[in-house]
Amino acid sequence: MKKTFALLTLLVILAGCAGADNKIVAEQPLTDIYAAAYEKFNDENYEEAATEFLKAESQYPSSPWAADALIMAAYAQYLDGDFAGAILAADRFMRFHPGHKDVPYVLYLRGMCYYRQVSDVRREPGMSAYALQQFQTLVQRFPHSPYAKNAENKIIILKNYIAGKVMYSARNDMARENWPSAINRLQSVVRDAQETAMTPEAMYRLAECYTAIGLPEQANGYAEMLKLNFPDDEWTKKLK
Repeated sequence: MKKTFALLTLLVILAGCAGADNKIVAEQPLTDIYAAAYEKFNDENYEEAATEFLKAESQYPSSPWAADALIMAAYAQYLDGDFAGAILAADRFMRFHPGHKDVPYVLYLRGMCYYRQVSDVRREPGMSAYALQQFQTLVQRFPHSPYAKNAENKIIILKNYIAGKVMYSARNDMARENWPSAINRLQSVVRDAQETAMTPEAMYRLAECYTAIGLPEQANGYAEMLKLNFPDDEWTKKLK
């Protein structure tokens, strides 16, 4: 009896403590959350729209709309320039909806989040490699997706960009007469980025490097390779 009385007393105290400021709020209907989210999105209030879409997904994770909510949240954050947030939402989508029909779009959107953060070759923090990986995954897994062609174009741009970054470092190595490092970088361009615009220059620079260290046979080999593969290129015309 004493235990029952004590329990009742505790419940009365807790109920009193709840007060007006600690009311238990019923879960907001999904349709209301969605309406608010799209209203904010259409008003270009992307930060708050993303918050509402994420609320819809977290409160109703089993809803048929949960996947769409994550996609819209990621897209809103992308438009708001919150690339880190968009990537997190995209990652969550991929984790919980790996077989969804919109996976190709989410891969593309995640790639664009990295792509938009690619900067000058002298200061690039590695986002180009992440973007390239996303677009390549998209093209490999979904070659007939409506986003595949755009991804292929981005892949070409990124490969040229990455090769340009390597060439920038190689030129610095040559200026410091750090020939081994320059040769390694230039060979990686010839080996891994053959389809880029940087390949002719890389061959020309390799001929220069090997000439500088007194290895004329290797220098002539790259010069001949340049003439054979790029007979009309400006770097071929620079050969003496």
